[in-house]
Amino acid sequence: MADDAQDRRLPASERKIRKARAEGQVARSRDLAHLAALGAGGAIVVALAPFWMGWMRELLVGGLRFDAALLAHPAAMTERLRELATLMLVLVLPLGATMAVVAVAASVLSGGWNFTTQPLQPNFGKANPIAGLGRMFSKQQLVDTMKACLLALVLGVIGALYLNARLPEFSGLIAQPLPAAMGHAGELVLGGLVLLLLALALFALVDVPLQRQLLLRRLRMTVEEAKKEHKEVEGNTEVKAKMRAKMRELANRRMIAAVPEADLVVMNPTHFAVALKYDEATMAAPRVVAKGQDLLAFKIRDAAKGANVPVLEAPPLARALFKHAEVDQEIPAALFGAVAQVLAWVYQLRAAMAAGRYIDLPAPNVVVPPGLDPAAGRVEPEL
Repeated sequence: MADDAQDRRLPASERKIRKARAEGQVARSRDLAHLAALGAGGAIVVALAPFWMGWMRELLVGGLRFDAALLAHPAAMTERLRELATLMLVLVLPLGATMAVVAVAASVLSGGWNFTTQPLQPNFGKANPIAGLGRMFSKQQLVDTMKACLLALVLGVIGALYLNARLPEFSGLIAQPLPAAMGHAGELVLGGLVLLLLALALFALVDVPLQRQLLLRRLRMTVEEAKKEHKEVEGNTEVKAKMRAKMRELANRRMIAAVPEADLVVMNPTHFAVALKYDEATMAAPRVVAKGQDLLAFKIRDAAKGANVPVLEAPPLARALFKHAEVDQEIPAALFGAVAQVLAWVYQLRAAMAAGRYIDLPAPNVVVPPGLDPAAGRVEPEL
């Protein structure tokens, strides 16, 4: 266990924190819930003290009144006790329900709302006695036990000191009339309750951030867990690399298959090749049907030669098209003039071949607008 704790050096990821919340692991402060419940109960008692004191006085007087008829009818005594118990429940149940609601609200405030039924599902792993011993002597359990013992000690000391200081006043209640004694007793109890609430507030002030830190510490991850989670979220890098390579291969095959339909292939003899197609009836501008670099460029060239597609070596234009044009997209408007030159050359070649004539037509001297050739090292204009 010590080695495992030392290995958990990485902070918990958001995914692990969300998973822990789904499992019911949320930072809850019991001290804050106790403080809120007792504070709400004390506030209600103080606010309704005048009404309750009169009501309790009447209840006490009625309970102590002697009625000879009760001796003749034992069942009447049971009915009387039932009435008194019902009246007491009317007082206690709303107070208890309010304190419970406030305690739940305080827990939600400290750890947020988290509804899950997963902690209710059977977990036979917790039946393992060895694992149970580990949980009993864990750091979390040790901190909770020490905190509970310290809280009990502090509250006990405060209560003992307060009772010792107010002992004469408590003893003097016997000599006072009942209404005055009940009012004075309420004041004494309220004073002690305020001191206990102050102590609980100090503990809650420390316990709320402490529980969050303990939860994050318990959820810390090892390097292996972080790697595993990364693979689960992002996917296996090797598999993704193979998938990307396969997709590139399929895309390259589609481009090579489109080369025979092209009108022209423009090449930089050693690096780039771009296949162009233009149809006046269906296209507003020439379109790139394939482009490639290095080995793929040579494959495009070979496919073009095999399909008798003209191949023109125009390095500046090839570099500019490769840089600024995308497959299945029209060429940029800034390159219309240069591409029109090479298409005119192609159309002249086709016209001569259709007429059965062979002409040695020199390749055009294509001029690319300034800034479009990446090799020129100039600032590129907006296309």
